[in-house]
Amino acid sequence: MIQLVIQLVEFILKFDEHLDSLAQAYGPWTYALLFAIIFCETGLVFTPILPGDSLLFAVGAFCARPNQPLDIVTATLLMTIAAVLGDTANYHIGKLLGPSVLAGKLHWLNQKHLDRTHRFFEKYGGKTIIIARFVPIVRTFAPFVAGVGTMSYAKFLTYNVIGGVAWVVGCLQAGYWLGNIPVIRDHFELVVLIIVAISLLPAAWELALVRIWKKQDAAAETSRPL
Repeated sequence: MIQLVIQLVEFILKFDEHLDSLAQAYGPWTYALLFAIIFCETGLVFTPILPGDSLLFAVGAFCARPNQPLDIVTATLLMTIAAVLGDTANYHIGKLLGPSVLAGKLHWLNQKHLDRTHRFFEKYGGKTIIIARFVPIVRTFAPFVAGVGTMSYAKFLTYNVIGGVAWVVGCLQAGYWLGNIPVIRDHFELVVLIIVAISLLPAAWELALVRIWKKQDAAAETSRPL
């Protein structure tokens, strides 16, 4: 298991190198792999560790290089579809498993991730579906929680499409225009780590707030007269 995690981290950090090898070997079929990764990262609650932001940035940077088989327009279209379909599948899975989730019967789900996503919904409402696109882990659980809850599919679909387009286009274009600047290209692994760190900041902030609130509640409970 540890070895698998190490390999996954190495794959994410050096995704630009792996993407180059894949594109040279499989050409347009590389789109299918990228589609599958984005779909699974957004559509399956047990694969939140798959790369999202960093993958899109790397693909954008790769598309900007001359004489390579991937096109930025095609990549944008296919990966946007993958992101929207992934959230849609996740929503319907949540709808199907809703009663079991509410009854606490699905022990394979990470309760901490579910709780964190619930806090996002409590704070931002339906806009969570858009905001969560830019927050790892929450991005994977938000559509599932929306399906478990009472959000109508029409409302969810609107947020889903807006968030999917903003996320894919934003990350791809950032990579396309910035990824091949010499200082960024030569330190790509560091850039990926920075992208991951920045994308985790909202979740870290939420976690810090929760801990503060718990300490305040505990202090209030202790000082309450008997």
